[in-house]
Amino acid sequence: MSAGVAVDRVEAAAYRIPTDFPEEDGTIAWDRTTLVVVEASAGGTTGLGYTYDGEAAARVVVDALADVVRGRDAMATPAAWDAMTAAVRNLGRPGIVSTAISAVDVALWDLKARLLGLPLATLLGPAREAAPVYGSGGFTSYPIERLREQLAGWVAAGIPRVKMKIGARPDEDLARVRAAREAIGPNAELFVDANGAYARKQALAMAERFAELGVSWFEEPVSSDDLEGLRLLRDRAPAGMEIAAGEYGFDSFYFRRMLDAGAVDVLQADASRCGGITGFLRAAALCQAHGLPLSAHCAPSLHAAVACSAPNLRHVEYFHDHERIEHMLFEGAPRPVDGALRPDPTRPGLGLEFKREDAARFLI
Repeated sequence: MSAGVAVDRVEAAAYRIPTDFPEEDGTIAWDRTTLVVVEASAGGTTGLGYTYDGEAAARVVVDALADVVRGRDAMATPAAWDAMTAAVRNLGRPGIVSTAISAVDVALWDLKARLLGLPLATLLGPAREAAPVYGSGGFTSYPIERLREQLAGWVAAGIPRVKMKIGARPDEDLARVRAAREAIGPNAELFVDANGAYARKQALAMAERFAELGVSWFEEPVSSDDLEGLRLLRDRAPAGMEIAAGEYGFDSFYFRRMLDAGAVDVLQADASRCGGITGFLRAAALCQAHGLPLSAHCAPSLHAAVACSAPNLRHVEYFHDHERIEHMLFEGAPRPVDGALRPDPTRPGLGLEFKREDAARFLI
């Protein structure tokens, strides 16, 4: 066991990885994803953190956060988090700054667990041995056959719930959802995500039609900033259909406003955006106080350990774009077994090792 060891190095780099097929949701399209990797060292040990954002997040780490963290006790992760959030007052907390803080915080938690020789799940205190996942992709840019193949493939692999994107072309959405239901069969759970593309009344009408096809989760039917609209959907959606949002939350104040407004049945939080492991645990506490479940958004390898510690967890999003990158560039990235991610009890920290040589061709 190590204690009182000062952080002596914080570094960041950005990598741009092409998608394996053009991807699109209800509001934007993309053909590449940027991974920002942070490493923090102390006592000859290095911790790993990361986020998915623009390369500017790496500059925030190097220019605004590294000096704040260096010299601090590697065991005092909450103190480092408080210092980082105080230091960015004039930069503005949401957005790129928050994703940078998130990546550093994850690296510090990973470092702390490695210094103690513990898996991060053990350090945090597990509430469960494994975190259920749902397969997520089904982009609106996918031809029907690719959509069917991807979703059915997850179900065949033992993941009993899947999510698809809708909203880019609303007149096609019902046919695409019907095709998805036919592909996965009657027993798998089917989720849809509009990424805020619908208007309120349009979303209500679509909810009724989706319910006929057994859709049980409607994510961001309207903009996540429209708390009244989300509440309207939550109150009037068909029985058995949950309304979810929260992935764009960068701090606890955002989550508190959403929960106080009664806007969601399930809150989503993303540790790569909301302040890392520290921010995710605070979101989990807010959900517990409101008696609502929490779902982890994207970055499945990052969430596996902390999701196992959240007592009110519903599931983790096994997002195609991110799980592909994580298995490509991180040794030890977990794969679902029986529809759940299980942190490796033999590997310290997150259980990940960055494949620097494999990532070099993507370096920005």
